[in-house]
Amino acid sequence: MVTDMQSRHVSVVVRTAPERVYAFAAQPGNLRRWAAGLAQADVQERGEDLVLQSPMGEVTVRFVPHNDFGVLDHAVTLPSGTTVNNPLRVVAHPDGSEVIFTVRQIELTDEEFDRDCRLVAEDLDRLRAILEG
Repeated sequence: MVTDMQSRHVSVVVRTAPERVYAFAAQPGNLRRWAAGLAQADVQERGEDLVLQSPMGEVTVRFVPHNDFGVLDHAVTLPSGTTVNNPLRVVAHPDGSEVIFTVRQIELTDEEFDRDCRLVAEDLDRLRAILEG
């Protein structure tokens, strides 16, 4: 049965230049510091893929190539084999930058979706604290 998939945009304003936010967030070695919902241990690089221990188990992540547009979209292959494409952007904001993550309800109950949105918000808050600290 096909069901409607929800999407929710979760964002945070960071009082730092977009180029600095992008450079920090794009470094695989920094994921563990701010993206606890994705990386709970050191990141292993396998070619263009990143292998991470996440709260969901081992996942494989592939980011789009480095770019000048602040795009950090990434595909996460879950332990189930499902691949989820996650839009992530760093854009200019009058107070510095805005980081926008689109959370999609794939293989999640409504409660799990709400939980994932809260976890993403916590990750973005951690990113802001590191870069503003």
